[in-house]
Amino acid sequence: MLQANCPNCGGQISFRWSSAVQTTCPFCRSILVRHDVDLRRVGVVSDLPPSTSAVQLGTEGRYKGTPFVVVGRIIYEYDRGTWNEWHIRLGDDSAWLSDALAEYAVSRRLDTPTNVPAAAKLHVGQQFTFGGVPFTLARVTTASYRGVEGELPFEYWDKSKITFADLDSKDGRFATLDYSDPEPLLFVGEYQEFDQLQFSNLREIEGW
Repeated sequence: MLQANCPNCGGQISFRWSSAVQTTCPFCRSILVRHDVDLRRVGVVSDLPPSTSAVQLGTEGRYKGTPFVVVGRIIYEYDRGTWNEWHIRLGDDSAWLSDALAEYAVSRRLDTPTNVPAAAKLHVGQQFTFGGVPFTLARVTTASYRGVEGELPFEYWDKSKITFADLDSKDGRFATLDYSDPEPLLFVGEYQEFDQLQFSNLREIEGW
């Protein structure tokens, strides 16, 4: 496990995932960007909204037989509440576990095709093909960035309003276009039932 010291408070930072680009200090809540083993402070984590999820940093599980551990989180808020994008170390790979209103999905980032339109030109019903699979645009959501914690594969902080395009396929897979950067990011995956993910080390919630 790679370790370094927080440049703000001197606390020891331990990385669960060796390729992490950004992390947060558990002691002073500084947002830290990593350059090799050197850490640069770029901001401070604001107060995070209360979580209703049992998933937490350090939660473990399995996806299609491959073990994973939760190493980071991005939090968004939209008209139905909040949702979490958990960054997971999936074997030797990196993936995302979406957790919204007790619905779960696992996805990986793919290269974005050059013909993806700008967010302002999206409309429900548009057809796309990603990785040879046809997808239909089902909804466009505007969300607010609410915070970040743990380890991420890229710099992600100080965001505001973000547009997401959710697409469905006939074989049960989904795709998401994330317009948080000037060039949209593409994620493709599939929905999972809670029991399929074989979670352990969940956060205790009264009534569970």
